[in-house]
Order: sequence, then structure tokens, then C-alpha cells
Amino acid sequence: MTSLMTDKKSQERQYIKRLMMIAIPMMVQNGISNFVNLLDNLMIGQVGTNALSGVAIANQLIFIFYLLIFGATAGVGIFTAQYHGKGDTEGIRNTFRFKIVFNTILASISVLVFAFCSPFLIELFLKGEGNPADAAETLEIGVDYMKIILISLIPIGLTQAYAGTLKDLGRTKVPMVASICAIFVNLVGNFLLIYGYFGLPELGAVGAAIATVISRFVELGILIVYTGKHPNLFPFIRGAFKNFRLPKGLAMKFFLKALPLMSNETFWSLGMTTINQSYSYRSLDSVAAMNIESTLWNLMGVAFIAMGEAVGIMMGHILGAGELKEAKKTANKMRMVTVLCGLVFGVIMVGISPVFPLLYNTSSYVRHLASRFILIAAVTMPFCAYTHASYFIIRSGGNAFITVLFDSVYTWALVVPMAFCLSHFTSVPITWMVAIVRGMEIIKCLIGYILVRSGIWVKNIVDQAPSDKQEPAPSTETA
Repeated sequence: MTSLMTDKKSQERQYIKRLMMIAIPMMVQNGISNFVNLLDNLMIGQVGTNALSGVAIANQLIFIFYLLIFGATAGVGIFTAQYHGKGDTEGIRNTFRFKIVFNTILASISVLVFAFCSPFLIELFLKGEGNPADAAETLEIGVDYMKIILISLIPIGLTQAYAGTLKDLGRTKVPMVASICAIFVNLVGNFLLIYGYFGLPELGAVGAAIATVISRFVELGILIVYTGKHPNLFPFIRGAFKNFRLPKGLAMKFFLKALPLMSNETFWSLGMTTINQSYSYRSLDSVAAMNIESTLWNLMGVAFIAMGEAVGIMMGHILGAGELKEAKKTANKMRMVTVLCGLVFGVIMVGISPVFPLLYNTSSYVRHLASRFILIAAVTMPFCAYTHASYFIIRSGGNAFITVLFDSVYTWALVVPMAFCLSHFTSVPITWMVAIVRGMEIIKCLIGYILVRSGIWVKNIVDQAPSDKQEPAPSTETA
């Protein structure tokens, strides 16, 4: 009995160690990325409130695209992670090919949609109380920013295909390095082009967009070159571009698994955009205040966000290896580690909530709103960490229907109507409105607890979707 308990504890330590090896590089990557986003935000914020709001609204729309691509990549990534657990390199190669083609198609369609519809979409956020002249300037800045940023959408799609595949294999260091290099380029570009230093033109928000586009090409280039030059570490890249034909029926299985998760991420992001639009209906000042809050939230949330994604990858590896009972036992322990991350950084947010908005060149009222929003976000962060980890656990087994119900259906059935009704049919102050809407995360925690505990997500899907042939598993050399 003692020996059995010792073996069990040893295995648990190994799982936690593997979890941290996957999560820490993603934390570093996301942490640096969001810190630079904070600096970018501060730079744009120095231009003025209208520039801050215009860029924030445009990025809210681009956020929908990010999650569309993330959902498409993640849907196929479920297969990638489980193929890795099974040791099937040809299966991994097929998922990579599918991601390349599918993401390029989605990015091309998104460019066309935003190119024609962005003025109308941005204007939806400018219906609230405020100065019409400010609204007009905000619209102009947002449209000009969007025109440039659209150039980056196809590189983003291809980057996600590369980075998503490497992360699904547990190789998170290479995407981290590529992202850090891109972040550095973006930061320098912003410094030069927003303010016009060293003889360059002072472009404001447009300069920020140009710097972002350049950085996206840099990130993609690093991933392509490094992966291509290290086929021993990434065997799937050998022959990956010889043809894009997948085994009969496999492409349809990938598509059918990707479609629900892609739809889920898209509808969830649309839900978040609609909620933010409800906030803006009450007051245009809330757009700038919410942007300040979300910038800090993204920075403080890197730990639990990376941890949740790492939990999903680990669960995929365990399920792909056929260790179904072990997956269920491990899920709750890993989820609590994620919650601990959310709790720690939530406490930090409470401490800095009064001072952080003072960094922005905006009105005292916007700063006051931002401080209140930050405090609300901090209190709800542990609950968000719990639902985030639950989402990735449920998704790791490929149960798309349950995943969609838990995420986007919940958002549209309960949260969006609550935000809409509070903004249009009540006189509840905006801070209370945000608190009520954010507080609905507690209900989602209860649902997540029930779903994970039920074990409905515990499935091995790669045995149901075999590839043509098996190759040796990737080298264990560190990447």
C-alpha cells in the first residue's frame, strides 16, 4: 500500500512538472506580450482619449478574428495533442496541413468582411451619450487603424498554424521566442511611428498599426525558419508541403471537430463584443475606461490563462495515450493550480486599482470608472480562472457539443441578455452593471464543476481517426 501511494504521488509530481514546463513559457510569452501591449496602450493614450477609444474599438473587432482563428486551430489541435500522446507523426503532419489551408481561407474572408464593414461596425460603439465631435474623430481614427491592421490577418492565421501545432506538442519555447522578438519589433516601431522620432513621420494610431503589421511578419518568419531547420525536433515538418492531400475522410473529421469550436470561439467573442457595446451605450467614457481595465486584466491574467491552456494540452496527451481514468483523476488537481494563479493576481489587481488609471492622459471621470472596473475584474478573476481551466478540460476530449453549451451558449443565453437589459431598460449605474454582468461567472463555475466531475469529456478521439501510417515519436530533445 505504501509503495502504491508513493508511486501515485510520484506520478502526480511528474504531471505537475510537465504542466509547468508547458505553461511557464506561455506565461512568459503572454506576460511580455501584454506588458508591451500595456506600453502601447499608454503610448496611444498619450495621444488622447479619442485615439485610445478608436484603437480599442478596432481591436475589439480584431479580437473576434483572433478567436475565430484560435477556435479553428484549437479544434484541430485536439487531434494534434492526442496524436502526440499516441506517437503518430503522420497524424500530426495532417493536422498541420489542415490548419495552414483552413486558417488562410478564414483570414482571407475576414479581410474582405472588415474591409467593407468596419466603419459600420465601429460606429455601433459610438451610440452612447457623449460629444458628437469626439464620436466622429474616434470613428475616423478607428477606421484608419483598421485599414492598416488588416494586412496582418493572413500572417496571424499562418502563425497560429505553426505556433498552435508546436504548443499542442508541448513545445512552447519556440513560439515564446518568436513572440518576444515580434513584441520587441512592435515596441520599437510604436515608439518611432506614433510620435515620429528620428525623422520619421508622426502617425499616431496609424503608426501603431504599421508597427503591429511588421511585428506579425517577423513572428511568422521566425517560426517558419526555425521549424524548417530542425526537422529532428519537429518530424511533422518533413514533407509537410509536398502536397496538401489528406487521407480520405480525415479532412472532414478535422473540419467537423474544428467547426463547433471555431463557431464557439467566434460566438463567444461576438458575445463579449456585444456586452462591451452595451456598456458603451450607457456612456462613451466607458469605452476608454474598459480599455484601461482590459489592458491590466490581460497582463494580470497571463498566469491562469496559460495554465488553463496547458491543462488542456496535458489532458489531450493523457487521453491520447489511452489513460482515461488517470485523466479524470488529474483534472481537478490541475484546475486548482489554475485557480490559485487567478487568486494571487486578483489580489495584486485590487492593490493597484486606484493608481493604475493615473498613467493615462484622460479625464478624471474615465480614471474613476477604470479604477472601479479594475476592482470588479480583480474580485472575479479566481472564478474566471476556474471556468477557464474547466473549458480546456472539457475541450480536451473533443466533446464539441458540451464545450459550445458551456461557453458561447451560456454567454448568449444568460450574460448578453443581462447586459443588454441593464443598459437599455434600467438606470443602474455603469459600475453596478459591470459588477452584475461579471458576477455571472459564479453560475458558470457551478456548471463547470458538474461537467468536469461527470467525466463526460473523457474520450480518446484519435483511435477513431487513424492516419495512414505511423512514424517514430518526435525527439525528446528540448526545443
